[in-house]
Amino acid sequence: MKKILFFSFLLVWSLVAQAQSASLKVEPANWWVDMQHHEIQLLVYGKNIGQCQAQIKHPAVRLTKSIRVPNPDYLFLYLAINENARAGTVPIQFYQQEKKLHSYDFVLNQRAPNRAALEGFNTSDVMYLITPDRFANGDPTNDNIAGMKENANRQFKGGRHGGDLKGITNHLDYIADLGFTAIWLNPIIENDMPAYSYHGYAATDFYQIDRRIGTNEAYRDFCQLAKQKGIKIIMDMILNHAGSGHWFVHNPPTPDWINLGGTFQGTNHRRQTIQDIHASEYDKKAFSDGWFVVTMPDLNQRNELFADYLIQNTIWWIEYAGISGIRMDTYPYPDKDFMNRWTCAVMQEYPNFNIVGEEWSTNAAIVAYWQKGKNNPDGYTSCLPSVMDFPLQDAVVKALREGEQIYGQGLAKAYEALAMDFLYADPNQLVIFPDNHDMDRIITQLNNDFELFKMAMVYFATMRGVPQFYYGTEILMHSNTLPGDHGLIRSDFPGGWSGDTVNAFTGKGLTTLQKEAQSFTKKLLNWRKTNTIIHHGKLIQFAPEKGVYSYVRIQGNKQVMVVFNKNEAELYLPLVKFAELFDGQSKAFSVLENKAVSLAKGIRVGAKSALILEIEK
Repeated sequence: MKKILFFSFLLVWSLVAQAQSASLKVEPANWWVDMQHHEIQLLVYGKNIGQCQAQIKHPAVRLTKSIRVPNPDYLFLYLAINENARAGTVPIQFYQQEKKLHSYDFVLNQRAPNRAALEGFNTSDVMYLITPDRFANGDPTNDNIAGMKENANRQFKGGRHGGDLKGITNHLDYIADLGFTAIWLNPIIENDMPAYSYHGYAATDFYQIDRRIGTNEAYRDFCQLAKQKGIKIIMDMILNHAGSGHWFVHNPPTPDWINLGGTFQGTNHRRQTIQDIHASEYDKKAFSDGWFVVTMPDLNQRNELFADYLIQNTIWWIEYAGISGIRMDTYPYPDKDFMNRWTCAVMQEYPNFNIVGEEWSTNAAIVAYWQKGKNNPDGYTSCLPSVMDFPLQDAVVKALREGEQIYGQGLAKAYEALAMDFLYADPNQLVIFPDNHDMDRIITQLNNDFELFKMAMVYFATMRGVPQFYYGTEILMHSNTLPGDHGLIRSDFPGGWSGDTVNAFTGKGLTTLQKEAQSFTKKLLNWRKTNTIIHHGKLIQFAPEKGVYSYVRIQGNKQVMVVFNKNEAELYLPLVKFAELFDGQSKAFSVLENKAVSLAKGIRVGAKSALILEIEK
């Protein structure tokens, strides 16, 4: 009888403890031992929790600070984790006037082996950018989740269509076979918004994968499986704003948690204010504190508590999932000093990691400002390894689309853009791309000219930097009918849904041209995968003449020459122009034609085409 009473008491105590814990939201819910970042913040959220005193009695974890804020529903705790700490639970007790009101077991985990040495994406990689909701629906049962605000509606271009992690997982082999070695997913954390929640850029929970896409555990498993197939995963993050449906937007801890007092005022998008030595404080504030849209409140990273929260959230995801990189959305819009602190904290914890920042400007001087190692006139320094090369993307499209009759137009645009590389601290680390999820598909930008499309693919596969291609580029997905329409730009990948009449994964229903584009992409990227000259080789370009532009990648005694001919007739380039590179070579291997070629009469380039030559001294 005593044993029954004892176990009954334990059961009741356990249920009470669980109920107490359930009434609190704690972020992060766990951490790891042996981290560089071993002094951590816990955001504790619960009714009047700020009126409580927290206590921790643990041999290796110390409560160093307990911070109350104006909103009594929050309490911020700072914990110091000793180097001798071991995995296990850390009980946290919350008292009010010596009465215990809450109990929470904070979890310390053991780090995965070699986590600190995580290798980020690099110039040997090619990224496949996927909008998860639009790629493949592997689990129709999670299309609609009870209590979430938006259900699937595949007939609405701006709605949720049901794509998920299971769908991407099912087709990892397809992605790997194409030659891709990294996947960048548009944001997959919870976006529980009434409309347009598919795009992922209005987060309502920074620590949860959106349940219509998967679970935290599914994401971690996805990252591990991808790694086994030789594919790195890059996580899309947003530090500038959250979704208006986020709980800490509805009930913020401090009055300055959201910029402009939580009242919408649109940003002026004047990114030049960051570098402009004449900029007014009014314009600077309007840029950094203004909101994108009313449903995306702008976050105040100057609030120290919020800054710590955001930095920890990033480190938590890297450690939890083992990702290989971050693409940071709208990089210049948050507080720039915070962004420096954030990148440095991440790179200190993971020295081999990589982060690419989005600065959507076609001015190389604006973009270059943010990269690590840049000597800026205002003294601003950064730990950001990479930036998105929007200037080059814009120049290449113009280079291919414009005529060659006027000096400075056509191929000269690509040549001149590349000549601006002196502005960057390390141009080899830039992420280059023909298009992305925010702009018209490349085939649309090139007026549906298939030969120009192939030139663009060759250019971005052989140029310095890390190439990124958008899902469906390999099958000529377009946005012709409504250029600029984001719902169309992010169309469903054919074959990703049961009942699709066209299946790009198998080739069923693809046109002859689509199959050719898919085969061309596969050949090009698989060749690049093992070609270290393209990964690391020195780059020398030759000024365009008469519709012909060329550059050479050099590594040791090996060279890869790339030539673009926009003319409607084939031609021979005399070797005299390239005398500084050639030393009596008479033969080369044409990669795209898959055959040996003679250089006796010069370099033959087919009409309106790109040529890739492998040359060895």
